[in-house]
Amino acid sequence: MVHLSPGMRSSDPYPFEELDHRKAAALAAGRPIVDFGVGDPREETPAFIREALKGAIDATSSYPRAAGLQELRAAIAAWVERRFDARLDPDVHILPTMGAKEPIFHLAQSLLDPAGGKHLVTVTTPGYTIPERGARFAGGDVARLSLTEPNGFLPDLDAVEASTWDRTAILWLNYPNNPTGATAPLDFLRRAADHSRAHDVLLASDEAYCELFFDGEPPASVLQTGDLTNVLAFHTLSKRSSMTGFRSGFIAGDPELIAAMKALRPSVGVTPQEFVQRASIAAWSDEGHVEELRAVYARKRKLFLDLFASRGVRVAASEATFYLWVVVPTPTTSLDWSLHLLERADVIVAPGSFFGPDGEGYVRMAMVPTIEECERAAEALDGVLGAGV
Repeated sequence: MVHLSPGMRSSDPYPFEELDHRKAAALAAGRPIVDFGVGDPREETPAFIREALKGAIDATSSYPRAAGLQELRAAIAAWVERRFDARLDPDVHILPTMGAKEPIFHLAQSLLDPAGGKHLVTVTTPGYTIPERGARFAGGDVARLSLTEPNGFLPDLDAVEASTWDRTAILWLNYPNNPTGATAPLDFLRRAADHSRAHDVLLASDEAYCELFFDGEPPASVLQTGDLTNVLAFHTLSKRSSMTGFRSGFIAGDPELIAAMKALRPSVGVTPQEFVQRASIAAWSDEGHVEELRAVYARKRKLFLDLFASRGVRVAASEATFYLWVVVPTPTTSLDWSLHLLERADVIVAPGSFFGPDGEGYVRMAMVPTIEECERAAEALDGVLGAGV
């Protein structure tokens, strides 16, 4: 028997694998399933991005440089300035990455220092599971901060004990939030950055959904907090430009940490291929396709908000992202209600419990199917909810 590391032995199965199994069984039975479970956009990658990719494929290929193309870093810096009114030095503050999941998972390996007393990664729950998985794989411990509806799905940083701050290497935030769809005001992000610097903690902000917003001001970023010391933002083109399969993103912030990660990257080898980087330059340089994509998600969002309102089903938060955080009818559990909707409406949603114990009482609905599929699912859900079963 192969001897596995403690990190491998302690890794639980990715919860969405169970949804995949149930979906496969339903499809094998010939049922017309509409899948709102996993946040994988099914809108087309814009044609100009695909053309940029094709045009960048040379007859010969070379290993991509760890720091990424200078032109890509410049395009990212220009986008950050346009979007957040924050000026970044492309050579100092920015590092292209293979999407966002990979650097999020690996960050703990770069920062945990048990011998130095920094062995804790603090995450929010319910939430994206990758920061916690990365921490445990790196041999770290995890502290969870609850996101509750009465508190606007923001963690109570003032309630964190000083001893916890002192042991923490990384504080993870994720706004707009997956799964709740909540947003965080800039004042809160500034306070989080101040807390982190005061305790020698890195504030790591997963901002993958910052471009999917619908009402009010665009979501804020930690890149707007002024002082980037002990601050990193993680961005990706996956949701912004429907480019999940391209695996292209970036991290930006603290120059000292960016330099250290640049030095590490040649050993890891996970900078996007140069033809993907060329396509990414096109994507970061254009806002028209993002506005069109937001309009598509807004149409889907209204369809389901109107449906749930008409049937007395409450949707919490959900100001941004393409997720709806739907309150489960009591006394049903999130898993039971998810299975009920699968069996009665041929609709897959993700139980809130998949995102941690604090997610119980909700289901997450990813509005990624096509408009036509959404309309079909809405009709089926209306029948189920109208029947009161």
